[in-house]
Amino acid sequence: MSTRRKQLLAGFLLVCLSLTALTVANGCKKKSEPATSAETEQKTQAVIEQTICPVMAGPINKDIYTEYKGKKVYFCCLGCKEKFEQAPEQYLSKLPQFNK
Repeated sequence: MSTRRKQLLAGFLLVCLSLTALTVANGCKKKSEPATSAETEQKTQAVIEQTICPVMAGPINKDIYTEYKGKKVYFCCLGCKEKFEQAPEQYLSKLPQFNK
């Protein structure tokens, strides 16, 4: 076997061993901890987005909202906000953030 061929074979083996070592090292990383219920709820809230006013069923205005049970509820106008605040339980079934 020629010297050049031996060098190429040695280089190839070195590359293979390096890739194997990296694969093994990567597989030994500690798995991440499962998300807590608070983190899961935050992710769920981010996915659930209210787009319709619960009172008039029109598009919401992100500048008009109230907080109810720790969650923002958006409305199309100030009149709807006032109506909601008088009887919020009446509108909860129309709000995605309260219907998981």
